[in-house]
Parts: sequence; structure tokens; C-alpha cells
Amino acid sequence: MRTREDIESFLMRAGLTYEEVGDEGTWLVRESGTRENIVIRLAGPVVVFRIKVLELERVERRKELYAQLLTYNASDMVHGAYGLADEAVVLTCVLRLEDLDYNEFQGTIDDFSLALANHYETLASFRNAD
Repeated sequence: MRTREDIESFLMRAGLTYEEVGDEGTWLVRESGTRENIVIRLAGPVVVFRIKVLELERVERRKELYAQLLTYNASDMVHGAYGLADEAVVLTCVLRLEDLDYNEFQGTIDDFSLALANHYETLASFRNAD
């Protein structure tokens, strides 16, 4: 069974900029391309990866945004998916802690980074012009 120390060693091995926050077993990882924070949290038998992409209160054309998110989920995402939580669009992935290995961990981080790099401009276009 993997532990908190295993996740910490994966973070160090990957050379990621991170800090442990709040309860033991929660880390903020600075995504280098967009400077967003990926939250990685141990939650019982799983590891949750999550990043807030867009606040829904700032979105116009929600129907079109939701269609775009579903298209990305079906065509571009290997690890994780876009969803809605806490009045925001989030990118999230849940992996079993028991048999998590470094390649799967790194693959999830890479998938998040690639998704943000490729999708951020399109998703940002749905924001209201303040």
C-alpha cells in the first residue's frame, strides 16, 4: 500500500514545485505552463488530483461551454476529466492509492499540463467580458 511518503517522493522525483498545505496529505503543485495550482490530496484509498479552471459566475454561453468540455473529455483526456464543482469548471482525476506507481502519477500531471496548455485559451473565451 502506498503512503503519504510515496506521494511526496513522486513529487520530488518529478521535480515539481509544491508545498504541503492544510491537513497532512494535501499538496499544492504549481503547474509551470499556466501557473495554476494542481491540488493533490490523499482521501482514504484514493489520490485526488484537481485544478480549478474557470469560475462559472464569469461564464457566458454555458451550454456551448458544457458541450466543449464533453468534447474534450471524449477526445483529449487520458487521465481525468472536466467537471463542475463549487461553482467552477474543474479538471479532476482519482487514482487508487494501493497500486499507484510513479508513471501513472507523472502521466496524470502531464495530462493536466497538456490539457491546460491546449484548452485554456478556448475555455477562457467563454468568460464574460468584464
